[in-house]
Amino acid sequence: MAVATLVSRITGFLRTLALVSALGLGTHLLDTYTAANVTPNAVYELVMGGAAASVLVPLLVRVTADEDVDAELFTQRLLSLVLYGLSAVVLVTIVAAPLIVELTVPGFGAAQRELAVDFTRIFLPQILFYGISAALAAILNARGRFAAPMWAPVANNLVVIATAGTFLLAGGTGRMETLTQGQTLLLSIGTSAGVGAQMVVLAVVTRRAGFPLRLRADPRGIAVRRIAAMAGWTVASVTAAQAALIVVNRLASQAGPGAVSVFSNAYTLFQLPYAVVAVTVITGMLPRMSRAATERDLSQVTADLSRSLRLTGVVLVPVAAALVVLGPRLTTLLFAHGNASPGAAHLTGVVLAAYAPALVPFAGYQIMLRVHYALGDTRTPALISVAVSAALLVASLVAARLHPGADMVVALAGCTAVAYALGLVITAQSLRRRIGRIDGRRLLRSHARMLVAAGVAGLAAAVVASGLGPAVGTGPGGSLAVVCAATLTGACLYALAARLLRIGELTALTAGLPWTFRSL
Repeated sequence: MAVATLVSRITGFLRTLALVSALGLGTHLLDTYTAANVTPNAVYELVMGGAAASVLVPLLVRVTADEDVDAELFTQRLLSLVLYGLSAVVLVTIVAAPLIVELTVPGFGAAQRELAVDFTRIFLPQILFYGISAALAAILNARGRFAAPMWAPVANNLVVIATAGTFLLAGGTGRMETLTQGQTLLLSIGTSAGVGAQMVVLAVVTRRAGFPLRLRADPRGIAVRRIAAMAGWTVASVTAAQAALIVVNRLASQAGPGAVSVFSNAYTLFQLPYAVVAVTVITGMLPRMSRAATERDLSQVTADLSRSLRLTGVVLVPVAAALVVLGPRLTTLLFAHGNASPGAAHLTGVVLAAYAPALVPFAGYQIMLRVHYALGDTRTPALISVAVSAALLVASLVAARLHPGADMVVALAGCTAVAYALGLVITAQSLRRRIGRIDGRRLLRSHARMLVAAGVAGLAAAVVASGLGPAVGTGPGGSLAVVCAATLTGACLYALAARLLRIGELTALTAGLPWTFRSL
């Protein structure tokens, strides 16, 4: 699963680089494209995304284990309900596209707003594609098929990379004023086709897994009211999260030209290690914990939670330190090409470094929320998520007032760490009351050792970067040399410090690598 996620995220970065090269980091065109492409994701998360994560997999695991229920018919009706419901959402949002654009990016001028509406209307069918993909992935996960859903986004990324390449070959530039109608259709249809390709891959895999894809017009028999009640709390939490996101994006859109794409690309980089490590752990853990929770084996739930947090932390703690030290160098290496502005690439790195302290709290918070879902509780995580969103919203508004201009996006990223640290503490206390213990002392000891080892490695990497930097310059070539030298130094020292401090989680993790590569 980790290998599949890694390949998916690598191709995702190639997709980001292709779009940055084609549309230009720091340009009005990339800002407009990014703002429009975020919309279907936001709407999907609002109406279904949270429910897909918290309800579908545990529900399908319990249905599969219930001999009195026709699991195949139940699943077909559930999939049909998703298709019909999201199709209606797509039609409504297409009509409301101008209002959505005005709500999310008020800092855009008239020409940008008009282009954003055009992009948004063709991007909105992605809502349906995402929803069907999530439902198919849940079906596969409930059947013990975890890797295939993590490979599917590769198809999406490859289609969008091809779209960006075709745009460049067709004479496209980063100037919004020279964009033709044909180029607009190429970008918008090609981007939505990528999400459609992801859905098709999952449909093919699901059929090969033995599940017949058949629409059922009658949703009776799947306890729609019970599902709605469980998902209702999740929708409330996602609504709060999307409200905070809208406010943050509105603030970013007023931070100057290119600020929206800078902020978005930094967040994409921040999400990479979380997706490769924590999402892999969450995906494998949730069905296992759901089964243990069904059997009321709370000691097994605690053991799985502790191991998940420790294995995640042993990777993400040093990665967070590396992002703090090498953020600007990394983004210069990745983004300072084609139509991209070097200044915007450097600012993206500064924003990434500000995001870095949120990496471990964010991953821990998300893993702990899934324990509540495994227990069949969507109310508690919803209330916690609302509190976290409120904290992020308040912190962002204060930060925007204190740091106007380009520095605003850096301050907004820093607010994320504060919000998710709060969420981690609240969720840990909630779980402790619910399952009795969360192995807190062992978790604190392990993470303290990881922090010491990462601190030593990060300090050494910073010394190498500062010493080598003046000699190689600040361009992409120099940044490549600095990133390679500092990363190698930091990784070696982290491994050595982990051995001296007896961080067993690193040994357990590396012990599994030979088996992983043999299985490939």
